[in-house]
Amino acid sequence: MLLLRRLNRVRIASPYSVRLLSVKPISNVDDAKFRSQEEEDQSSYDQKTVCEALTCYSNDWQKALEFFNWVERESGFRHTTETFNRVIDILGKYFEFEISWALINRMIGNTESVPNHVTFRIVFKRYVTAHLVQEAIDAYDKLDDFNLRDETSFYNLVDALCEHKHVVEAEELCFGKNVIGNGFSVSNTKIHNLILRGWSKLGWWGKCKEYWEKMDTEGVTKDLFSYSIYMDIMCKSGKPWKAVKLYKEMKSRRMKLDVVAYNTVIRAIGASQGVEFGIRVFREMRERGCEPNVATHNTIIKLLCEDGRMRDAYRMLDEMPKRGCQPDSITYMCLFSRLEKPSEILSLFGRMIRSGVRPKMDTYVMLMRKFERWGFLQPVLYVWKTMKESGDTPDSAAYNAVIDALIQKGMLDMAREYEEEMIERGLSPRRRPELVEKSLDETLVCRE
Repeated sequence: MLLLRRLNRVRIASPYSVRLLSVKPISNVDDAKFRSQEEEDQSSYDQKTVCEALTCYSNDWQKALEFFNWVERESGFRHTTETFNRVIDILGKYFEFEISWALINRMIGNTESVPNHVTFRIVFKRYVTAHLVQEAIDAYDKLDDFNLRDETSFYNLVDALCEHKHVVEAEELCFGKNVIGNGFSVSNTKIHNLILRGWSKLGWWGKCKEYWEKMDTEGVTKDLFSYSIYMDIMCKSGKPWKAVKLYKEMKSRRMKLDVVAYNTVIRAIGASQGVEFGIRVFREMRERGCEPNVATHNTIIKLLCEDGRMRDAYRMLDEMPKRGCQPDSITYMCLFSRLEKPSEILSLFGRMIRSGVRPKMDTYVMLMRKFERWGFLQPVLYVWKTMKESGDTPDSAAYNAVIDALIQKGMLDMAREYEEEMIERGLSPRRRPELVEKSLDETLVCRE
């Protein structure tokens, strides 16, 4: 990516120890030709480009923040709410909450970057992910200062708690002794739906059933989302036939299903009755005017792959763009999971890259692990190289995958280099006896 290459060029000329929150430029590069080119191409620094660049640094908060400051100071780019939100999300992932709040305070007073509901949804999510529940609640209490303390923010807080396995605290917040006084009304059905989904995230299927029945006992109106959530619970708990039964109940009540509900039904029917029945529902939803989305096609492709019908799965992959539905990384991962020949995987991986689909880190790790299990090192290094050339920053799982592949082939020195790189980036490698023993032997030789 052109923008990242320019940042790297500046980084070569300046020390890495920059003042991340300083107003001073991060570089003293005095290259007239370079600056002239910068000025000519400033128009290319749009919000989408900056967000994509930040995404490449999602596994390295220091580089993400360095880039965030650099693109503003060196090119004159004016950050928007979305670019602020993106970097705040990356900082929160690494528990850099103090810097996150400093950025939120910078957003105030600028009409192009005013904090919004998404900003604080990210803050709630990152606090709760770090199990800092009280801090998330305290952040919600501060929303009066931003004119954002309303039902949307309350739903976002409850959703964050339920999504990240703090449903007990969410239930206490909504119905317990420490209920928050909001001064506005919230949907009883929506709150119950969020909590029901929270129990499903914990995998407490008995509690899900109990809560579903409790909704009836308390007279809570069940809507389309309630049924969709409970159908998903039935699928995940290994009872897809019960999800099909709920689907029939919804039809008898003349409930109009949306694409999310249909996706769950297709998965349930495909798992309990076979892929052909899933395809029938796929056709039915189109006949009823509900257009399938990427997730719908992914569900069918996954069912076809699991049934060993790879040709049909590839056919659907080919048809997706014609239906106005572009494949995503999950589409390809469904296919990768069932392919057993390295040449087929590499061919499909090449097609994925050429088509403009950006692999997720999980995709890279999945492929490297697959090749490692088969004992192929070159494909592992090829995937790693592609990941780096795409501007994606590897995470711990990616490093561990390539290190294990190198150890498997006895390339301990090279494996140690990657391990040292991990440590320099603040990532914790797994303890590997092969590398530890070699290090001790080298130390003893040096002492002798």
